[in-house]
Amino acid sequence: MPESLNIIDLILEASLLVQFVMALLLLASLFCWVIIFRMSARLGTAKNFDQQFETWFWSGEDLAKLYQGIQGSPDRQGLEQIFYVGFSEYLRMHKKRQPKDDIIDGVERKLRVGLGRQQQLLESGLTTLASIGSVAPYVGLFGTVWGIMNAFLGLSQSEQATLAAVAPGIAEALIATAMGLFAAIPAVLAYNHFTAKANFLYDSRALFCDEMTGMLQRETSATRANVNKEGNAVRKPQTANSQVPGP
Repeated sequence: MPESLNIIDLILEASLLVQFVMALLLLASLFCWVIIFRMSARLGTAKNFDQQFETWFWSGEDLAKLYQGIQGSPDRQGLEQIFYVGFSEYLRMHKKRQPKDDIIDGVERKLRVGLGRQQQLLESGLTTLASIGSVAPYVGLFGTVWGIMNAFLGLSQSEQATLAAVAPGIAEALIATAMGLFAAIPAVLAYNHFTAKANFLYDSRALFCDEMTGMLQRETSATRANVNKEGNAVRKPQTANSQVPGP
């Protein structure tokens, strides 16, 4: 490559606006990679925590003991936090002796709220990746159009219109488009990848919520049945004693 077309020199000799566009795209690219590394670590950690909690949940331990075990944990997240808010609502409504249907409806609402909040935390950064992926090419194109316009304006003032006179201006302008694509392509790929992983975790957590609701429904039915049996056992002797013997 000739010395006059050295990339560093072209960037340094570009117009102030094109240099500003290049700097903006460079910052966007760096910010994009910071988000990529953070989301990769966050999603990986969330998946591991969910798997560990599911193993604990399905180990056969009593739900009340499981609840007490995580009650004092300050860093609850994922399925652990979803279970905590759902079972807290179950205990609160069960203590007030609410009807079975009301208890289950209340637990389902709390589980949906907990699931939505955890998903918001999980997907934090996706909007920024989508914005960088969609806007960066156009920002780079803007820098390219401005640079080519300046190149042709300079060519119009030149006595001799040759390719050598216009090539540096066009080359420095095209660097802005290349930097826009350099920022946009990883952002789009990362957005698609992390969206798929986040949706997978959401579906897995939603299934857990359905299974937990079914377990609490069966437990509520069993508790009510035991209470009814005990009540009948208490009332039967009273009924027998209250009978009046015949003549």
